[in-house]
Amino acid sequence: MAMIMKMENHKVKAAKTYIDNVYNTVKERNANEPEFLQAVQEIFDSLLPVFVKHPHYMENGILERVVEPERLITFRVPWVDDQGKVRVNRGFRVQYNSALGPYKGGLRFHPSVNASIIKFLGFEQIFKNALTGQAIGGGKGGADFDPKGKSDAEIMRFTQSFMTELSKYIGSDVDVPAGDIGVGAREIGYMFGQYRRMRGHFDAGVLTGKGVGYGGSLGRTEATGYGLVYFVEEMLKDKGMSFENKTVVVSGSGNVSLYAIEKAQQFGAKVVACSDSTGYIYDPEGICIETLKHLKEVERCRICEYINERPNAQYFEGSENIWTIPCDIALPCATQNELDKNAAETLVKNGVKAVGEGANMPCTHDAAETFLSNDILYAPGKASNAGGVAVSALEMAQNSSRMPWSFEKVDKELRKIMTNIYQDSIKAADEYGMSGNLVAGANIAGFVKVADAMLFQGVI
Repeated sequence: MAMIMKMENHKVKAAKTYIDNVYNTVKERNANEPEFLQAVQEIFDSLLPVFVKHPHYMENGILERVVEPERLITFRVPWVDDQGKVRVNRGFRVQYNSALGPYKGGLRFHPSVNASIIKFLGFEQIFKNALTGQAIGGGKGGADFDPKGKSDAEIMRFTQSFMTELSKYIGSDVDVPAGDIGVGAREIGYMFGQYRRMRGHFDAGVLTGKGVGYGGSLGRTEATGYGLVYFVEEMLKDKGMSFENKTVVVSGSGNVSLYAIEKAQQFGAKVVACSDSTGYIYDPEGICIETLKHLKEVERCRICEYINERPNAQYFEGSENIWTIPCDIALPCATQNELDKNAAETLVKNGVKAVGEGANMPCTHDAAETFLSNDILYAPGKASNAGGVAVSALEMAQNSSRMPWSFEKVDKELRKIMTNIYQDSIKAADEYGMSGNLVAGANIAGFVKVADAMLFQGVI
């Protein structure tokens, strides 16, 4: 028995040394990329039992390979504003891992976009896409362009310039971008038109998130928000709970947030607050989703306008303070690192029962640890916000077959995929000795799928 224990301790020590050495190399090479390093550390923290059980992953250098992008493309995006002034932004596309299929991941237009943000998002996308069970690899892209305050004509000129360069690197069997923050149906439409114009043919599969009239999928707009609620509902169900009669707070008021609110309400929840970059609204009667959708999707207003339509609602400046509102379920759906340790402790103190990430890494590492250490049900974004890319893959399938699906069929498939992601994550956590830890379970389940595919394909 002592010999067996000694051998096991040796395996643990060897695996830990391997992970630490790879992380230190990553840190040296990417010293000025904090978001990327945070994402890498979050994955690495979960993988010790995997390398103990499967040392052949170490022997074949899987971790060294998976953490390094296959390629990172940076390019200039010149465009002309409405005053005739030439502007220049920086565009990015990271094609991170194609072991499971063509690169797949959204495009983000936001002033914060840089190499660190794009690599963090692309690295997360590898494992998120693997969890969906679809044949898609991981990628991400975008530009440090701010669409807020820009006219339609300016956005069209920018997106056309952006696609002129991006088109050299994408294709339906190579890399299939979609939308993300700052990139909705309007931006996708302009980019698709420019790609079609340049290529001289109609290639519906080159982008997803398109309009339904030209190759898009019903249910794609709702997919990330709906998928989040489906995942959290599975998590709650395992503990004998549901959304029924629960008070919910949702950060953000973009696409993910709007449809998370809508689906949570359909499941019987009372959603009382949501936010944008300037502040948040609190509606004690429950947010009127139709009013909010009209303001955000049609009129493109700031969220403060909501109180003009709902006399009992209140508006508060400072979106970070939204987490002071007591709730049963918190759904951070705005952006990365929006919910820190102090906010997490406030939520715990106020009796939160479950947290589901609708954005990419919206909880800091310390916030996530706070939830886990207090036995709060916690759904990591890698798993719980995979609904968008899952339906993007379904859109690709429809484009390939030239057969559109009904909303009901797409929604049914989405719910099935989110249920499978939950079950796969729970199973992986149990198998590797971290029962109930969905963070570890999702990381391991996604990693193993990608690692096995890489092993079969040789050293590439």
